[in-house]
Amino acid sequence: MLKNLLKNMKLGVKLNLILFVVFFVIILINGIFLSNILQNNAEQEVANQALILMETMTSVREYTGDQVNVGTIKKLSPNLEIDGEFIKVSVPGYSASEVFRNLRKREQYSDFLYKEATLNPTALRDKADKFEAEVVDRFRGKHNLKRISKTEQPEERGFRDTSAGKLFYIARPLQIQNKSCLVCHSTPDQAPASQIKTYGSENGFGWQLDEVVGAQVISVPASKVFAEARGLQRIVIGILVLGFLVAALVLNLFLKLSILNPLVKMSRWSTAVSTGTSESDFEHQANDEIGLLAASLNRLKVSLQMAMNMLKQNPNP
Repeated sequence: MLKNLLKNMKLGVKLNLILFVVFFVIILINGIFLSNILQNNAEQEVANQALILMETMTSVREYTGDQVNVGTIKKLSPNLEIDGEFIKVSVPGYSASEVFRNLRKREQYSDFLYKEATLNPTALRDKADKFEAEVVDRFRGKHNLKRISKTEQPEERGFRDTSAGKLFYIARPLQIQNKSCLVCHSTPDQAPASQIKTYGSENGFGWQLDEVVGAQVISVPASKVFAEARGLQRIVIGILVLGFLVAALVLNLFLKLSILNPLVKMSRWSTAVSTGTSESDFEHQANDEIGLLAASLNRLKVSLQMAMNMLKQNPNP
């Protein structure tokens, strides 16, 4: 059936059918490769954003712990209090969270999130949710009570779906590596009175040296980046479709002017010659294959006329 269908098709239809099949295959292959490339680029973009912010918050923590807490505040107030009030900025996690909170006031970062998710936090705002608790548990399973090198920080990254859309996250374990941290987090009786006054004595105690108590979690919005990637993909596919339509139009025009029209004229001329209604030569100006065919037909016409004249001269051989 297909063979008969192709047999009855005109050249223009066959050409357009072939072009459509080739175009469809090209678009399909390009679409797959383009989707993968744009997807990888989008993932790399959000990962770079998250990584820069993670390194920044880690630097804030280190600066607070090394310079603000140990280098300044403890020298001025060993009990970490002023006028009976606990000095919150002496806590690395608090400083990092507040710096990020100020960053989020800028519109371009309003959807970014940072949390020092802790299983047993001093401040309840740092309490790990279900997802964060699972991340912390995975870190605890691998690194709890095992000293983590600062130069080889373990890391977990991936995507999570939230009510705000798809987020890309990077998480790193929070491990108690300084004995000075246990002053505030071992038992309530060892903690500064101002800390108990501010946060109470129920939370944030019982920590151990080298224990993984939580995780730094940076989350950056990914939906917009992926939407932009999909938009770019549609633009590229649209350009390819437009290019195909232009190419198909040019090829169809070329086929009609250079091949189909001369063939139709040649067919009509051959019919006229065979019925004796025309004795003129077939005219084709170009020296292409159609021109060679026209010259051959003209020679064939001459041979036919010579044969017909011979038959007229010798009707009874």
